Amino acid sequence: MHTEPKQAVKPLLRVLRGNIVFPPPIWLMRQAGRYLPEYRAVRAKAKDFIALCTDPKSAAEVTLQPVRRFGFDAAILFSDILMLPWALGYTVRFAEGEGPLLPPLQPADIDRLDWHPLDSAIAPILETIQRVRSCLDSQTTLIGFAGGPFTVACYMVDGKAAEGFPLTRAFAWRRPEEFSRLINLLTEATIAYLKAQVDSGAEVVMLFESSAGLLSPRLFSDYVTAPTARIAATLRAQCPGVPVIGFPRLAGLNVVRYAHTAGIQAMGLDTTADPEMIKPLLSSEMPLQGNLDPAALLAGGRALAQEVAAVLAAFSGRPHVFNLGHGVLPETPPQHVAELVRLVRSATLPS
Repeated sequence: MHTEPKQAVKPLLRVLRGNIVFPPPIWLMRQAGRYLPEYRAVRAKAKDFIALCTDPKSAAEVTLQPVRRFGFDAAILFSDILMLPWALGYTVRFAEGEGPLLPPLQPADIDRLDWHPLDSAIAPILETIQRVRSCLDSQTTLIGFAGGPFTVACYMVDGKAAEGFPLTRAFAWRRPEEFSRLINLLTEATIAYLKAQVDSGAEVVMLFESSAGLLSPRLFSDYVTAPTARIAATLRAQCPGVPVIGFPRLAGLNVVRYAHTAGIQAMGLDTTADPEMIKPLLSSEMPLQGNLDPAALLAGGRALAQEVAAVLAAFSGRPHVFNLGHGVLPETPPQHVAELVRLVRSATLPS
């Protein structure tokens, strides 16, 4: 492992292959979305959120907007983790002001899910990827993504973004065989979905396991680490050279075993993760992504400058992708994002 000077060729991919690039490449979770006026203009013309996600021209435009405006090192597909259950024939709708709403899954519903006709449902999403890839320059990487199977299951079982997803956790403990069947089905569907994204032009894929922190260590191993390992191993065999970024949000020290056994090439750290505690427990060659507090980006000014400097110092000397510890908050002024990019791009190596 050695420090690489800033190059014209895909700085994000260099880092994900274990090289140190400084200043680090930068992109943001939820970098396309409601905080941008140009996004709101496109969204206003769409019938609903799913219509926007399945309109390749509009979805590609939204994906590219933050790259054009801020010069990020990556574009991430504009979509949603719940487009996978939607593609499996499960009812999903997005209600204004309420978020996603699904019929709470019952055990009998598992047998009605079938991932084999996935291709026709996701065809518009794959066209979006193709459109975006054709528009990106030689420095900008295209990231595809999916929700982790456990997180997707949470929305399906609870039927909405419920605090703590109590129905899902009860289901996992009371009916482990049925819950394992659901996780297995979602794992296989996720593999097919991500492979299709890579075949369409995605150069990196990310697994958003946003509800990972709800689980005990044993269930975390069963329902987060093991499915991720299956996904990563299959993609490694079928799509060699395509890195997988794992993001087990709020998982605490469970991330250590996850990093060692899940087969991922890089790990995203959430806002609560202390790099100084995590780094000694991981290989120095594993790329880490994160983990600026989105609230510091919202605040801007001195708070933002101090936190950017702290994140850069914390990850100095190892492969690092600059990102947030969660997504951009909708209230964030775009000028704060521009300032964030300026601060990272103008950073100098610590003496």
